[in-house]
Amino acid sequence: MAESYDVIIIGSGPGGYVAAIRASQLGLKTAIVEREHMGGICLNWGCIPTKALLRSAEVLDHANHFKDYGLVLEGTVKPDAKAVVGRSRAVSARLNAGVGFLMKKNKIDIIWGEAKITKPGEIVVGKSSKPVVEPQHPLPKNVKSGEGTYTAKHIIIATGARPRALPGIEPDGKLIWTYFEALKPDVLPKSLIVMGSGAIGIEFASFYRSMGVDVTVVEVMPTIMPVEDAEITAIARKQLEKRGLKIFTSAKVSKVDKATNSVTAHVETADGKVQQITADRLISAVGVQGNIENLGLEALGVKTDRGCVVIDGYGKTNVAGIYAIGDVAGPPMLAHKAEHEGVVCVEKIAGLPNVHPTDKGKVPGCTYCNPQVASVGITEAKAKEQGRDIRVGRFSFAANGKAIALGEDQGMVKVIFDKKTGELLGAHMVGAEVTELIQGFVVAMNLETTEEELMHTIFPHPTVSETMKEAVLDAYGRVLNA
Repeated sequence: MAESYDVIIIGSGPGGYVAAIRASQLGLKTAIVEREHMGGICLNWGCIPTKALLRSAEVLDHANHFKDYGLVLEGTVKPDAKAVVGRSRAVSARLNAGVGFLMKKNKIDIIWGEAKITKPGEIVVGKSSKPVVEPQHPLPKNVKSGEGTYTAKHIIIATGARPRALPGIEPDGKLIWTYFEALKPDVLPKSLIVMGSGAIGIEFASFYRSMGVDVTVVEVMPTIMPVEDAEITAIARKQLEKRGLKIFTSAKVSKVDKATNSVTAHVETADGKVQQITADRLISAVGVQGNIENLGLEALGVKTDRGCVVIDGYGKTNVAGIYAIGDVAGPPMLAHKAEHEGVVCVEKIAGLPNVHPTDKGKVPGCTYCNPQVASVGITEAKAKEQGRDIRVGRFSFAANGKAIALGEDQGMVKVIFDKKTGELLGAHMVGAEVTELIQGFVVAMNLETTEEELMHTIFPHPTVSETMKEAVLDAYGRVLNA
């Protein structure tokens, strides 16, 4: 007889494991199916290890500017690629083990293998085609189940996404990399082409430039980080180019020629001209696509769109008893969105009262390059496109005492308000540690805070966060320090 659960979650990434914990907290008998490594892409190959790399890059950048702080550094500081990568992988391994511990602590069964939904309420788990590939990521000791048939009243798909490839420029793991290879190079390349300037592409471009690599970024859209406010990305681009990055926008890689140990990209610009750029390696960072294959979705009639599962605000698909959360359920493809969707989905399943559907308009976006970029809500261009009557406020880090003291005075906060209601429609930032600041505006939007309430909020001095209040004041002609 098949083992039965209240909830089975396919995938142990941020959305999957958080959903499993919340389900267990609510008294639901829960199991999670994983085929490769606990914590999914984010913890093992995405959010966490990239931030460890970027931290090494940040420390190196500071070391190379000790004189700016009145300090003398004896000798030179240079990157040790093996040690930098080793630290990143160790951070990932520590958290990987932590997810396994959380499953044990919350009495959640781990089923190891690949799941296929054979009918609503039933999955068959086969042997994993993707065994654990790293010795520091062993199978959790509390794996209780494996291949077989399992039943559950509710099945949540949390299988995440994988790198998208362009025809003719498919990653080969040697000369053309995805983020997998970019995270753990054997040696640092001397030169690098990054194809795509979304969060993944620009973070790797920033990291490798800090490591001393000659980096060229090619972006098909008119601006880098295309989902962000254009005024903010223009400031980011200026700072990135000041650091030595070469950036092509409104350009595409139309062809790649491979040599023994280098690639030549044919970069076609908007005017039709083609420039050949040769580098040791090329990173393909042109987006990701949902892992919807081999789950049995087509046979079950589960609706998909552009490679992702279609859901409502509670994670429900069009087939009763089947749900989806996280990257596999479409953009924004962010770990924190996946976690929130997982909690909302499970709480709705458990029948909790007053469960609010996920509002994608209040999901913050963060890019951890140098300088950092963070945002929530709509851009100025989107507000105008919607015909909104708006007020826009701006405040530069160059007028903020703490930013100047930190030696981090290149940045800006920009806010967009509805002129009639005072509703905060969007907030956009570029500069040091703005990924930590943006949550203040996220909370404000979630609480439906108006400009008046923000202006009456006392911000501590001296802090970089004061730029947030000053930007709000600027939108209403009341700025104090500029």
